[in-house]
Amino acid sequence: MDQLGFRALYAPTARKFAVVLGTNEIASAVAARLARARFAVAMSHDPFPPTIRRGMAFHDALYGDRARVDGVDGVRVDTAMELASASMRDKCVAVTTMHLSDLLALRPIDVLVDARMQKNRVTPDYRHYVRLAIGLGPNFIVGENCDIAVETRPDRTGGLVESGETRMDDGKPRLLGGVGRERFVYTDRAGLWRTPLDIGMRAFRGYVVGHLDAAPVRAPLDGILRGLARDGTMIAAGVKLLEVDGRGRRAQWTGVDARGRMIAEAVHFAVKARTIESRAAARQTAEI
Repeated sequence: MDQLGFRALYAPTARKFAVVLGTNEIASAVAARLARARFAVAMSHDPFPPTIRRGMAFHDALYGDRARVDGVDGVRVDTAMELASASMRDKCVAVTTMHLSDLLALRPIDVLVDARMQKNRVTPDYRHYVRLAIGLGPNFIVGENCDIAVETRPDRTGGLVESGETRMDDGKPRLLGGVGRERFVYTDRAGLWRTPLDIGMRAFRGYVVGHLDAAPVRAPLDGILRGLARDGTMIAAGVKLLEVDGRGRRAQWTGVDARGRMIAEAVHFAVKARTIESRAAARQTAEI
């Protein structure tokens, strides 16, 4: 790494470093909010579950595609030099396949946000490796695997959890135009997903959107493809493959929706609150 890259990552004046686990639309809303708050932000990709709302996420930056969310650009980085370069840019998020352990080796992490939304998996405890660990959604217990958590359930979206645990997933997707689970297609098997379509295209009920290991997958209703797994992706069984927004002109498949914004603002509030607490504690110590 050259002197410029070293200074960007390690100088006392360097931007605080935030890592967001996941590249889905909620992770991206959080990353964009922190980037606008002048954090150096890196998103670490996790392949499970697959990202389907790609028009609302930085995910496609991993493939060299343009990715812009809420006025913030996503760029793929694979090396420390590229991360250093991205860290110096305003309104920029670094998107990478580097794991958390790789990022920890580069510089201390000020804020870690686990936004992978893995409802049925064990959630690791990263508190001892970062200055502030924030968990989004189910399976987080404050003081055990996070410092603070944010609710993502439709009835509690954006609620801060400062003690105890977050609510378990109730298995009921939130309503969108009065439609819940019926707007999604879930995989009944693992396989290779192939589709000629993309986010934002119109689909009609029964229309073949793509094939999962040669088996046709059809649109569940008329509307706009709000979510669609990327062509050529290996997909696990029992995950969301596509989503159709049937709200007509009110359909949204890009940007940050109301839910994502509420969660992102809650994360930013938690970060600011902890920063204020830390400064107050430091002042008290200095006075003593």
